[in-house]
Amino acid sequence: MKKFIPTGNEMISLPDLDAETAGIGSVTFLSMRHKGMLRIAGGGDTPLISPYIEMNGRRLDLEGLIWTREHDWIPALRAGAGTLDLTMTVLPPVGERGFALRLSVTASEDCSVSWGLRGCWGGSWHCVNEDKPLDGIARCYASGWNDSLIFDFRCGTPLFAFAPMADLPCEAAHEERDGQVFYALTRSETMDAGQTRQLTFYWGFGFEEVAAATSAKEMLRRGWQWEYAKTAAWLDARRARLSTPSLTELYNVNLFFCIFFSTGVTMDTEDLVCVTSRSTRYYVSAAYWDRDTLLWAFPAILEADAALARQILGYVFGRQRRNIGVHSRFIDGTVLEPGFELDELVAPIIALEAYVKATGDRSVLEEPDTQNTISRILRRLEDARHPAVPLCETFLQPTDDVIVHPYLTYDNVLVWKALTALADMLPERYGRLSALAEAVKAAVYDRCVFADAAGKPCFAWSVDLNGAHNVYDEPPGSLQLLPYYGFCAPDDPVWVNTVDMIRSPDYEYSFAGRPIAEIGCAHAPYPWILSLCNSLLSGHDGQALKELEGMEMDNGIACESVDADTGKCTTGAAFATCAGFLCHSLRTACRENKHER
Repeated sequence: MKKFIPTGNEMISLPDLDAETAGIGSVTFLSMRHKGMLRIAGGGDTPLISPYIEMNGRRLDLEGLIWTREHDWIPALRAGAGTLDLTMTVLPPVGERGFALRLSVTASEDCSVSWGLRGCWGGSWHCVNEDKPLDGIARCYASGWNDSLIFDFRCGTPLFAFAPMADLPCEAAHEERDGQVFYALTRSETMDAGQTRQLTFYWGFGFEEVAAATSAKEMLRRGWQWEYAKTAAWLDARRARLSTPSLTELYNVNLFFCIFFSTGVTMDTEDLVCVTSRSTRYYVSAAYWDRDTLLWAFPAILEADAALARQILGYVFGRQRRNIGVHSRFIDGTVLEPGFELDELVAPIIALEAYVKATGDRSVLEEPDTQNTISRILRRLEDARHPAVPLCETFLQPTDDVIVHPYLTYDNVLVWKALTALADMLPERYGRLSALAEAVKAAVYDRCVFADAAGKPCFAWSVDLNGAHNVYDEPPGSLQLLPYYGFCAPDDPVWVNTVDMIRSPDYEYSFAGRPIAEIGCAHAPYPWILSLCNSLLSGHDGQALKELEGMEMDNGIACESVDADTGKCTTGAAFATCAGFLCHSLRTACRENKHER
């Protein structure tokens, strides 16, 4: 599996910076008009943007590439090129509509050098789960707005544009071949032995030529040092220190990947939105799930950036309010995939409680959007509740797969959690829900517990209320999390028996005894990273921390599942919301065991 080093800011994502070639394969950004994400990509084997260098007229290949992440997010490269040493840093400045790329070359002998960027604009794509090529006209031309090239795409009217500017004079050239645009931005000069030269390119993006070029010009005027210092300070204010350098790096890299790839600001309307991932390497990219955003990404974001967490709640209780509980939606709140999911219906209330407890900010509770959404959720819960038993049904499970039986234990635990939260947060208005919450809890113990082969009581995965049940568990919504949500104590014998059962080598989807001894499920029959998160939160943190040592995942970033022996990604690369839950569970376990500094 190829290794990538993703980076980005609120507006621009670079999901596939190739660790082997230093080429930037594509750039993505969100568009409300298009209900998802647009992707600008290279063509064939030619990246969209790639560094190149020639010495004395001979093209040199990069060798011995060594990557680091400065401030745990800014990719920095050291490499050799013949007798030259090259460094490259890719800076996505916070608050800017673009990114900067700085090259530095050191000569070991007197020579003539030509260096800069080359690439191919091979295609443009609309991305929401599936990627579709855009039909339109791609143009490249010289512009006085940046004294360089402008790339723009038009479908009758402008759709988007991007433009480079360099901090030193460069020669710009381009040609079109077979519907693709090939370009080069080159600076030529002579260098003495021991001399170092730097060259910085600023890439701006926008709706059309002027917006793109002036976005680049804004960064150029501010300068590399100013943009770098601003971004470094922003990152450092949100980083955490855990007990070891490796855990610290793992946490921070995944935190920033979560922040910048599960949230974003749309290019066209400048609205904050939430998505599963801004990388098309994740198989359901650029769409919204209540569960993914609010149960997985939100806790880590809340701890790192409460102001951003507040914005997320505004988006959820506002634009996404109409269809809360529906399988998945476009970023504008309209339905993408229909299907009712009980865990997603109550996720906003669970996130709301977490925010109020963490910040003490109760003003969010009185917002009209918040009150309207709570009322909508309670009405939908009433519709889903059995007429005689206070349990609620669902149609889809936490994996989004269809149920076996309609009453899921885990989902009804979340209903208990949400009802309890409302009664605690707003007792004057919702205090009556305490009694209903206790009735739900009693019904779970009465209707969702069965005796295993040894006669031990265990929680069923789901029941039909007519005596049928199934034994199962799903990492995206695991029975292991019942104490985490406060439903039962960690020494509750029913829960202990349940966890022993699903972690046993006898359970179909258990990988007990393997190096990654986590749980899978029918959706992806491999150890899930979400299962590792569940282990961190349910008393198996020693094992989970050991598993994390040397686990590759998706080049250090959370994915859906991994190989049970190697820890390498098997499904769901670039899983941004999962990265958030990994951070939250890791920091929670470290804090409880005094591994946080």
